[in-house]
Amino acid sequence: MNAASPSKARYIMIGGFLGAGKTTAVSRLAARLSARGLRVGLITNDQGANLADTALLRSRGFATEEIPGGCFCCRFNSLVEAARNLTASTRPEVFIAEPVGSCTDLAATVAYPLRRLYGAEFTLAPVSALLDPVRALRILGLEPGPAFSPKVAYIYKKQIEDADLVVLNKADLVDAARLECLRAALASAYPGKEIHTVSAREETGLDAWFDRLTRDEQTARNAMEVDYAVYAEGEALLGWLNATVQIAAPGGTFDADRLLAWLAAEIQRGLRTREAEVAHLKMTLSPDGGVGGGIASINLVRNDAVPELAFHLEDPVVSGQLIVNLRAEAAPEDLAAVLRAALALLPRTFPGLSAALEHLEHFRPGKPNPTHRIACLPGSRAFRPF
Repeated sequence: MNAASPSKARYIMIGGFLGAGKTTAVSRLAARLSARGLRVGLITNDQGANLADTALLRSRGFATEEIPGGCFCCRFNSLVEAARNLTASTRPEVFIAEPVGSCTDLAATVAYPLRRLYGAEFTLAPVSALLDPVRALRILGLEPGPAFSPKVAYIYKKQIEDADLVVLNKADLVDAARLECLRAALASAYPGKEIHTVSAREETGLDAWFDRLTRDEQTARNAMEVDYAVYAEGEALLGWLNATVQIAAPGGTFDADRLLAWLAAEIQRGLRTREAEVAHLKMTLSPDGGVGGGIASINLVRNDAVPELAFHLEDPVVSGQLIVNLRAEAAPEDLAAVLRAALALLPRTFPGLSAALEHLEHFRPGKPNPTHRIACLPGSRAFRPF
């Protein structure tokens, strides 16, 4: 099958837990499809507003719609509306959707309803779940290290069970022996799963996975069983923080990369002090007025990891908007306290620099309440609202 038929758009959903590298993978796939002459529309998703992912993808020139306020399953109508907004503006032949990293049960609550209700408009690609191999080795008990509590790990494991394609991303960061150990454990725990090993950052191993996403349709099967009480409790253990900060150096300039590296390390230090396991810290800095459309960004995906700059700004910056997205197993107010403390220290490290906190929201995700859930094979009569 081609990436999109003349009459139907292709819908590709790339899921996986927080910090697995979904946005980089989405960007790589979108770039490849665009290079083939296909029109691509991206849909990002979060429990809150002001996403670093959206800023990053738009900075790469991709038409992107953002769905805040809940996962795709709970904002199903908004997902359809976002696709139609993109259709009205750019007429995409392929939609690539990146769901919230704490969301599971995507086949039953998103893919099957799309297929049942909007099958005349979309063809559905197999659902992918990206895994950070270091995190996966710990969740599956193969290696020691900081880990999440069992109810958060329940969501992680259900994402693997739910997926058609399990994608071990960041293969460049783990040696071959550890990757093989992880592959064997996944094959044993989730028999029959198709496993791909890739590095979206290094652009290695992507061809076979991307070929499946653009060529084949999702195989109809019975949906997995999900204990929504445990799922809700697991999500509620995660603190969520989104913030925007206006950074300025009146009469001077600052180094965006150095600022992001320092701030990420300071936030990491604060989280460690509170014994809060980070799921994902992502920050972007966009210069006011733009610097050739450039953006700087940094990621932190584990407490014992090193913050990693993903995009760089070569030129000094006079002022710009900082977006902070932080998710960790911690009280939301602790996340806010860590960010405020780091921002308060910023002028000491960067004399003359000001940081004005313009927007801050911190909360725990609410109980998932899907708009639809199809628990059996599409095509039967057993469709029911959840």
